[in-house]
Amino acid sequence: MTPGPPAGAPLDVAATVRSAQGGDRAAFGLLYERYARMVHGVLLSHARADDVHDLVQDVFVAAMGKLHTLREPETVGAWLAAVARNVARMHHRAHRPSEELSDQIAATGAPPDGALGHADVMAALRRLPERLREPLVLRLVEEMSGEEIAEQTGLSHGTVRVYLHHGFAQLRSLLGESHA
Repeated sequence: MTPGPPAGAPLDVAATVRSAQGGDRAAFGLLYERYARMVHGVLLSHARADDVHDLVQDVFVAAMGKLHTLREPETVGAWLAAVARNVARMHHRAHRPSEELSDQIAATGAPPDGALGHADVMAALRRLPERLREPLVLRLVEEMSGEEIAEQTGLSHGTVRVYLHHGFAQLRSLLGESHA
């Protein structure tokens, strides 16, 4: 078993993936620690918040079983994001809501003075295209920097900046429409 890097030391992602592919559970644990926030954010952009914690676990269980199929270890972040999207889609297909909320339940979460609530923002986010929605959730909810988003998703930093710029503009527009 390979010991993890000292606290604060950068993780050699490709070497860690190769170790995990060879059955090193501690290496897989390091991958979990590094990418769990990103996976959480991707899932949150696709699924209900109540379901996300369990879905994160489902993603890493699926990833553990399929890690041997990853041919380019340095792309593990983008690969995990794709696994997360697939898990969210499968969950959505299998768990269609069967009961509508009553007026009483919906009213308890209403923000005061007509302010926007968390549910309003999440609903607006879910209306955005996936490519814009995911970086916004990672930035706003997971509080990841643009550099962290780029590093963990496999996107270039410039692409992340463009997606965030366009995403914020579209989100402002959607929230302005619903809040006007």
